[in-house]
Amino acid sequence: MRLRLSCLAVLTAICAVGAPLTTMATEPGPTLGAHVFLGQGEGLGSDPAVTPAMDTAPTGSVLVAFNAGYAANDGWPRDTYDNHWKALGHAQTYTGYERFSVRAFVATAARGGSGHRISIAKPAEPKGELSLPFVEVRGATRVQAFAQNYADGAPVVASKAISVDGPATLLAFWWGDGGVKRMTAVPGDGFTLIDSFVELPDESGVQGAVAWRQVDSAGTYQVHWTAAPVQGAALWIIAIR
Repeated sequence: MRLRLSCLAVLTAICAVGAPLTTMATEPGPTLGAHVFLGQGEGLGSDPAVTPAMDTAPTGSVLVAFNAGYAANDGWPRDTYDNHWKALGHAQTYTGYERFSVRAFVATAARGGSGHRISIAKPAEPKGELSLPFVEVRGATRVQAFAQNYADGAPVVASKAISVDGPATLLAFWWGDGGVKRMTAVPGDGFTLIDSFVELPDESGVQGAVAWRQVDSAGTYQVHWTAAPVQGAALWIIAIR
């Protein structure tokens, strides 16, 4: 009888210790939300440049946008819900096209809802070419890491590597510098293409592509882009948690 009671006590203790482990919940990570890419051709643009409307979450999102075009059209994003935008990194001038640059912006703790648009003023070249991707990451609060670099022309170009300490949504942006109007830009390393402007109008435009990857654990990540024809590119990789 003593042995049976002892075993029962031991089993009860094991169950008591183990019970909390079975009820622990994993905190949900961020995820890709709404996204759109506005591409305005040379001579076909408008002031301001305004993205098509999309539906974003009311709260709890991080927003990312780019202004790629004439450096003199240096306006920052303004959006429907009056979010506060900050520059992410520095403006990158194109090699061989010094009148053009690309800039990244981010808004954290963003407000959103239906009919969400971003606009960028174009004071210097109102009808000039401009490309403007707008990406939402839901269930996120911050940019944990980002890197930008300018890659010389090669069949495959690589971003810098960034590290995260947990589940994250990774965004990658490719901005080619080739003087061509028809091209492809394909991401590797587990990234999926979500938006691109690589079939340019005859009047020309700023080519760009956007990709994403969801990662469930800490690690170091980068992205390789395969482009045809071969060209250099300004590259960004951004980790959002």
